[in-house]
Amino acid sequence: MTRRGRADVAVVGGGVVGAACALALSRLDLDVVLIEANEPAPWDPATPDLRVYAFAPDSAALLDGLDAWRDVCAARAQPYRRMRVWDAASAGELVFDADAYGRRELGWIVEHGLLVDRLWTGLRRSAVTVRCPARVEALALRDDGVELRLDDGARIAARIAVAADGAESTLRALAGLEVDRRDYAQSGVVAYVDTEASHEATAWQRFLPGGPLAFLPCADGTSSIVWTLPDGAAREVLALEDAAFARALTRAFDARLGAATPRSRRVAFPLRRQLAQRYLAGRVLVVGDAAHVVHPLAGQGVNLGLRDVAALRDVVADAKTRKAEWDAPQRLARWARTRRSENAVAAHAFDGINRMFSNDGVAATLLRGPLLGLVGTMPPLLAAFWRRAGGKSSAAEGR
Repeated sequence: MTRRGRADVAVVGGGVVGAACALALSRLDLDVVLIEANEPAPWDPATPDLRVYAFAPDSAALLDGLDAWRDVCAARAQPYRRMRVWDAASAGELVFDADAYGRRELGWIVEHGLLVDRLWTGLRRSAVTVRCPARVEALALRDDGVELRLDDGARIAARIAVAADGAESTLRALAGLEVDRRDYAQSGVVAYVDTEASHEATAWQRFLPGGPLAFLPCADGTSSIVWTLPDGAAREVLALEDAAFARALTRAFDARLGAATPRSRRVAFPLRRQLAQRYLAGRVLVVGDAAHVVHPLAGQGVNLGLRDVAALRDVVADAKTRKAEWDAPQRLARWARTRRSENAVAAHAFDGINRMFSNDGVAATLLRGPLLGLVGTMPPLLAAFWRRAGGKSSAAEGR
């Protein structure tokens, strides 16, 4: 079953964060088992995935260390050199430019399905034991580890278990880790569109009273949109004929890139903020969406999850360098406190931005333009915004 009888780590969930976690820990010579309910479908370049990420430099560096990033870029990843953010109710505008930070790009727009596909290619070549299809049905917590019972009756013993099985995490629930939820009463409408003007390798975002509208540049010249709307308005937008949708979208975006034309179907997903109250129960850790779900306006969800993984990798690597116990309770507790604190700050910051800009109240409207202008004219504030969005790592720079 494993190289050593009992695994060091059982990772539950094989999405981007879970697969990256399994690979990263396996490369530190830990015996890792990955448990996933459904093997992902192969990535199809002819059918772009509607779920895309604004991938940050530190996330790219993590995947580069797993020998996956080069393959992602070779397949389809669009670098973006600029971010432009403005408000529909004011003249304020915030601009980030790669040149100002001495970089070729600020980040990359990448499809979820492509990332999963390339990470699973890495899993098949690695020492990770993959149990798929398999679901966790029961958990036993012990002083020195955990035991997972799978739906086929198999039992997996491990020194730690990592819940990376999404926002409705089964393992998190079995471990008794509770979450705080806030429903935004908003939905994100996503689709691909053509525009008259080039996207200019720029990530665009306009704040509207109902929520932000983002146009993200794609490698084939199209743009991936994420249009945050109140739930009722989102249903109305989904029901529009293509021509009417194109007019509404172009108007909402102030025709910044000329007329927009739909290139794909439209779907909507509900938005909420969700934070696990604790990231550790005994020897069960939570990462990614199992630990935190944030508003998509900053495109940071997957980046926060990969930072959970990078931090855990660093804890293990540091312990091994010191010839110490990598899974000592105090080490795991320190990781959990640090990651929850950083993710909570990010989640509440995104929540505050959404409240401020998705608001047509007089006071909020009067404040928004000066706020964007203030950030844009003060380099330290601009740099702070960029560090939060882009991560601190430079290992992937120059690609």
